[in-house]
Amino acid sequence: MRNTKVAARYAKALLELALEQKNLDSVVGDMEVFSATVQSSHDFELLLLSPVVKADKKIEIFQKVFEAFEKTTHDFLALVTNSKREALLGDIALAFDGLVKEYKGIVPVTITSAVALDASTKDAIIAKVQASVEGTLEVEEKIDESLIGGFVVRMGDFRIDASVVSQLNNLKQRLTR
Repeated sequence: MRNTKVAARYAKALLELALEQKNLDSVVGDMEVFSATVQSSHDFELLLLSPVVKADKKIEIFQKVFEAFEKTTHDFLALVTNSKREALLGDIALAFDGLVKEYKGIVPVTITSAVALDASTKDAIIAKVQASVEGTLEVEEKIDESLIGGFVVRMGDFRIDASVVSQLNNLKQRLTR
């Protein structure tokens, strides 16, 4: 929990710095590449977590591996590493992505259904959700056969559960009272 708060603080600082230096899009691209590297390379993740590798060596590796990054991003990675918080860089990148979406008015929405939705059903769900929020929706579709039928829409802490399994569970609870 505490690490999430620390990561959020660093992410907010990076967002403010990128906005101040007017290179937000470049820094966003850099952090997306960094996050993808952390997620795809177990060795790179081990490097971040290693207490044996000194901070200056880690910074040198970052500069070589990510040589195309903006100076802002390199300076930020060095600051975090010198503060002995490099193990949080993956979490910082994820928190930064969320803050950037919030800043740009992008609302992430996940639609989970038992089967792939046809275009008209998907469009109807998106239209209903769009009517209740301001901003641009970023829709992610997932398939979960355990829902049996229907769908579940998640948008932040908000959830609409119109799945068959949920309705069956509700019916079961009412019948057992």
